[in-house]
Amino acid sequence: MSRAGIVPRILESWWAPGRVVRSLRGMPDRALIVVLMAAMLVFLVAQAPGHARDAQLMPEVPLGARMGGALLAVMFMMPLLAYGVAALVSGLSRLTPWPVAPQDSRLALFWALLAVAPAMLLAGLTAGLVGPGPALGLTRAVAGLGFLVIWGAGLRALAGNR
Repeated sequence: MSRAGIVPRILESWWAPGRVVRSLRGMPDRALIVVLMAAMLVFLVAQAPGHARDAQLMPEVPLGARMGGALLAVMFMMPLLAYGVAALVSGLSRLTPWPVAPQDSRLALFWALLAVAPAMLLAGLTAGLVGPGPALGLTRAVAGLGFLVIWGAGLRALAGNR
């Protein structure tokens, strides 16, 4: 059984993602947008160390400009893209024996984004402190694979009449 609270659920999502997402089923749309925007805010913060490093190494583009571009991309463009991907996945799932309702598709995607936020923070710190290399590749791979596994398990847990 999932423990109450966001942080314990985020941690539990790394070993029992389907159970966590199933326990969140029925979350209202206003709460889903909060989940999405919280994830995007963490993603924005996670980019700061890498942008600061790049601004030091290549001062022709200042940190403010880099973070302004990241703000536009992460806080405005990514949520629109996330809603589009969730709608596309829900629509395509109707062609399979395991349809996913639009709200369930949004829940699985938005929760997966929030659940990988700690891994994104680690990748951001690695980008800022270590820079390009195997460590950065590994932390980004862990975040990407974690996202795919949590999203897939969430979709599977919410698909059909389970």
